[in-house]
Amino acid sequence: MHKFTSIYIAFVIILTACGVTPTGKIETKADTINISASNHLLPQLDSVNRETEEMSNDDMATYFVIVADTSLNYFALHKKMFSLNRKFKLPIDTMGRFYNTSKNLIALPDNADDEIYAGNYFPRRFPSEDLSIEYLNFYQKQASLKTMALVTGIYENEKSADSSLVALQKTEKKTFKIKADIYIGCMH
Repeated sequence: MHKFTSIYIAFVIILTACGVTPTGKIETKADTINISASNHLLPQLDSVNRETEEMSNDDMATYFVIVADTSLNYFALHKKMFSLNRKFKLPIDTMGRFYNTSKNLIALPDNADDEIYAGNYFPRRFPSEDLSIEYLNFYQKQASLKTMALVTGIYENEKSADSSLVALQKTEKKTFKIKADIYIGCMH
């Protein structure tokens, strides 16, 4: 009986930490990847990418990511993000992140509510039609570790992604689509 109780308690803790939704998707308080602040922040993101490739298929989803532009300069993408916001009436969702110049990293504030991920980067992982700035290699494995992407949406349906792509390409010639296998499992 003691063994069963321990397993039951562990199961309840996992479910409450990840918050299973009615759709069967798993959400966390902050869908995040823990990358400690060091000179090796971005190489650790590459390590996380390799680890997610080894996860079970249940923890992965194929989504279509629309990228308006890429750059090594966060502030250039930030300016363009606000331009697209005005031009296309697309909402911006930074997920509370900003560019931390001292860490040279897109990150949550050091005093964020989620103590595990405070001061660190975590990517957008679920479908939405919001603008945000992300590290490109999370979605496109061959991309440089420091390349940032102005993401205009993540779509479950390729036709929806294609519609967005066509609309944006009329004025934003650099816009492209990525078919990405994204880890959607619990990150805590």
